[in-house]
Amino acid sequence: MNIQQILHDTKTIAIVGLSANPSRASFQVAQYLMPHYEIIPINPAYEEVLGLRCYPDLQSVPVKVDMVDVFQRSENVMPFVQPSIDIGAKYFWMQLDIRNDDARQQLEAVGVIVVDDLCTKIEHARYC
Repeated sequence: MNIQQILHDTKTIAIVGLSANPSRASFQVAQYLMPHYEIIPINPAYEEVLGLRCYPDLQSVPVKVDMVDVFQRSENVMPFVQPSIDIGAKYFWMQLDIRNDDARQQLEAVGVIVVDDLCTKIEHARYC
């Protein structure tokens, strides 16, 4: 599946590591994506980000999540793999400069489509 298809197929995006700090990339990406998708902030440090309820973890989200969009260092990605599988996410997207081969292998083994080292904001602007 190509990036354009993924972006068109996605309706809800859980953004792991979404910061309330407007200077952070996660904030800017979420703000850009909000008119196009249902954005679900995931960060135990906040109760609300961008006017949206923030959840402490993926398992707490009460709606179906199509994509898990990860703003974490490559070495910190693995704790989000099994929860993404457990909630039935179809896509696992690691932002620019984020790659984890173990995560990719585990996710792809159960049919989750993985994107790494790309920005959802940049790719959406390019294709949609």
